[in-house]
Amino acid sequence: MKILVTGGTGTLGQLVVPRLRDAGHSVRVLSRQSHTATEGIEYLSGDLITGEGIESAVSGAEIMVHLAGTRKGDEDKARHLVAAARRTGTPHLVYISVVGAERVPVTSPIDRAMFGYFESKLAAERIVADSGLPWTTLRATQFHQSMLALVQQMIKLPVIPAPARWRFQPIDAGEVADRLVELAQGRPSGLVQDIAGPRIYELADLVRSYLRLRGKHRLILPVWTPGKAAHAVRAGANLAPDRAVGRRTWEDYLAGRMITPNNASRG
Repeated sequence: MKILVTGGTGTLGQLVVPRLRDAGHSVRVLSRQSHTATEGIEYLSGDLITGEGIESAVSGAEIMVHLAGTRKGDEDKARHLVAAARRTGTPHLVYISVVGAERVPVTSPIDRAMFGYFESKLAAERIVADSGLPWTTLRATQFHQSMLALVQQMIKLPVIPAPARWRFQPIDAGEVADRLVELAQGRPSGLVQDIAGPRIYELADLVRSYLRLRGKHRLILPVWTPGKAAHAVRAGANLAPDRAVGRRTWEDYLAGRMITPNNASRG
């Protein structure tokens, strides 16, 4: 089948694209930058934010795997993609969202500053569901890579402020990619069951485990965070304990990245 992947050069896209190609499909990647085509993978330039170049990328696609996402503006990207798709056919639209998108309320500036990503993802979900196209949406918990990037920023400070009772259930991006490829090759299924990592961790514990592997020590200071969204996260709105289907733990991920005092820069 002819499959269009948006965000195909990102963390998740780099895993999804070769899996789709290896499954025998003709894969087209929409990217803002130009890339050299490789065997079984075509790259087209376009901008989901402005809508420029999308229609030619969508044309002829039987399936669209929409992975392009940022901290804000996901609804605009989804809207432009859907509009272009409806003008060219009725492809199966597969979308990746985040666990808790409908449970983390974003109602104030402080909510939006910390958790605007959830609001943007939920808005995009609704555009996909109301598109009139056959669709499938998968919600995943945070990737190990995202949590590592957060932890690495936090430890730059001599004293680390860690939001109290914030918990995460990180999952391996490769496992999410496997599930997305399965869904893309299947029938449109609407909102499917969440996919989440095998264990739940306090944010402070994620920091401590990383520091131990680096041979570092920092004072971690619990900080109480205001807002309805932060309250929901403390209550576990971003978790899916009943969908802990991932296999690779945070500890396994860190060990696999070989983070030691001598090569921590490999992250």
